[in-house]
Amino acid sequence: MAQKLRSRTITDGVQRSPNRAMLRAVGFGDRDFGKPIVGVANAYSTITPCNLGLDLLAKRAEAALRTAGVMPQTFGTITVSDGISMGTEGMKYSLVSREVIADSIETACNAQCMDGVLVVGGCDKNMPGAMIAIARMDIPAVFVYGGTIKPGHHAGRDLTVVSVFEAVGEYAAGRIDAAELLEVERRACPGAGSCGGMFTANTMSSIFEAMGMSLPYSSTMAAEDAEKAESAARSATVLVDAISRGLRPRQILTRKAFENAIAITMAIGGSTNAVLHLLAIAHAAEVPLTLDDFGAIRARVPVLCDLKPSGRFVTVDLHRAGGVPQVMKLLLAHGALHGEALSITGQTIAEVLRDVPETPRKDQEVIRPWDRPLYPQGHLAVLRGNLASDGGVAKITGVKTPRMTGPARVFDREEDCLEAILAGHVRRGDVLVIRYEGPKGGPGMREMLSPTSALIGAGLGDAVGLITDGRFSGGTYGLVVGHVAPEAAVGGTIALVEDGDSITIDAERRVLQLDVPEGELAKRRARWKPPAPRYTSGVLAKYAKLVSSASVGAVTDAGP
Repeated sequence: MAQKLRSRTITDGVQRSPNRAMLRAVGFGDRDFGKPIVGVANAYSTITPCNLGLDLLAKRAEAALRTAGVMPQTFGTITVSDGISMGTEGMKYSLVSREVIADSIETACNAQCMDGVLVVGGCDKNMPGAMIAIARMDIPAVFVYGGTIKPGHHAGRDLTVVSVFEAVGEYAAGRIDAAELLEVERRACPGAGSCGGMFTANTMSSIFEAMGMSLPYSSTMAAEDAEKAESAARSATVLVDAISRGLRPRQILTRKAFENAIAITMAIGGSTNAVLHLLAIAHAAEVPLTLDDFGAIRARVPVLCDLKPSGRFVTVDLHRAGGVPQVMKLLLAHGALHGEALSITGQTIAEVLRDVPETPRKDQEVIRPWDRPLYPQGHLAVLRGNLASDGGVAKITGVKTPRMTGPARVFDREEDCLEAILAGHVRRGDVLVIRYEGPKGGPGMREMLSPTSALIGAGLGDAVGLITDGRFSGGTYGLVVGHVAPEAAVGGTIALVEDGDSITIDAERRVLQLDVPEGELAKRRARWKPPAPRYTSGVLAKYAKLVSSASVGAVTDAGP
């Protein structure tokens, strides 16, 4: 074992005897003070099925670390469930939790001078939160994904949690009865694991694998399968090797790794939240990354995977079809992936993928061959115009109506919009505007899964546009544009929209435009006053004061 990186400052020497006494109380013996101290950041909780199985993985990793000759020290970090808080005031804490998680991991590791960290996470925000902390600290690290949930089944179809949100809309529109809604609810989430489609959690796990910060195939394993625990143990031994070689995250999280992450996001049809989180992780790693980079890579990477929310299959189907390595090998074979980028194994990405075939198996339909993609270009696009001068993010592939001009229906809260949809007050051709839900304005940039799913359930998914300075769930699809910046709370043009104004959403030209003369907008801007803060104390108030624009990742440490 190589010399330890940092813990020697508190464990060695006569002057450090009091520190050593504290460590003896938690299990250190005389021979253990010369070993690296490795944190196991455990996001286990019973709050959400995403994190329900993490404790078993953390304990398996802890045992493997000890066997490999290091001293594991386990500590907890929080999680919240987007699925449970969706559509409520509690959802404002979701994106905030990403920063709390990052800060907590950084605090524990740096306060205790740990030599490395293995993070076990499974929910939407503890994943990017963990990677932000890993990038900041730059001590050897590996991420262990808790795994995806297996699909529920009802009436001959696979179900995910999004099926329930859509069923609510179907029930409100009279398309199903209460008994059918209850059956969907009962069967959608059969056990532990993160939401089963290519929603935010599975998108981020795939990204981490593509970036080299998680082990091959680990990002699509089911939470309850034995291979997931085995992968956790293997991750621990790989981390110990990285510590011995001094392999640090910023040697892995390079510009090429971020370009690989964007490429895999496009190829798998990943969540819009990937844009926000990758910008934040790049900021922490001090790697230049902008919204324009997503547009450039989108143009040369097709959508290769037919996955929910808009496709047919769930993540366990992707795993059986060859997983993320198969998709990566397709990209590598066609010059859309940097094979020379490093992975936590010490190998290059090309070396990791050496034995993966260049074409997907013919006995599956989840991963398309390069010459027969689902869509010829990536699905995530940045739209700009006077409504989003700093950009807005949309999924634009598979939309039946890629261009829409219609009258604005303006709502200053998500709940008001949902109420209008469920009451049948939204008409075909309307463009819904949900504002003051941005990072500062919400605060917390809530996800709009409830209204978008209600639109789908009501049969309006392809007939109504929706724009917001908030976010969308990874389960959202349709003609929707989120992350609109500048947001309403800082006086962005979205704050000036009035009911009945004409709005154009043009996915093909990537334009988001308020069709109102500039002179009229100038008058409205002169009359606009920032609203009073919705929170004046506590974590949401602190977040609102610190958070940056969504266009740069909604980070809280950007400085003045």
